Amino acid sequence: MSVFIQQLPALLGVVIGALGSYVVVVRGDQARFRREQAARWEERKLAVYADYAHSVKKTVTVSFRVAAALGVDPHPDPLPLEEAKPLLGEATSRRDPAGEALIMLGSTVVVDRARDWVMTAMEMERFVRASTRDPKAWQSLLERQRAGREGYYTAVREDLGLPPGHSARWPSPAADAVPAQR
Repeated sequence: MSVFIQQLPALLGVVIGALGSYVVVVRGDQARFRREQAARWEERKLAVYADYAHSVKKTVTVSFRVAAALGVDPHPDPLPLEEAKPLLGEATSRRDPAGEALIMLGSTVVVDRARDWVMTAMEMERFVRASTRDPKAWQSLLERQRAGREGYYTAVREDLGLPPGHSARWPSPAADAVPAQR
């Protein structure tokens, strides 16, 4: 029995070492799992944020083209309203589910900025659907849309922990510099 007692400290050391190793491995695995899970959620959020931006931008781009056909925007590819109606409907159909995903995964600030941007895009759509020919009102909508987009992208970058990005504001030709469309 005295041999067992002599070996007991070594045996206890092995048991304590094994338990310590187990705890370290388990904690490391848990930390790695949390990091990987957070990265997956960040990837999903980025995909949702980008998808929503594309869906809103589709409405904006078609609105630019119709406004060019109305003679109030310098877009180089004018599109008559009748041809644009299916594209506007498609953009709305795509934006609605993208908006639901955004509400589900987006931060409160991102969702609020998205709402600001999309409300202006919807006003732009109403403007062109009404065949309004008011260049000053259109320019006001353009500025609000640009500010809304910039606010959305800023909120997305902050939510994802990304550095500030480009404002995407660059000069464009004035609408009154475009020859009137028939």
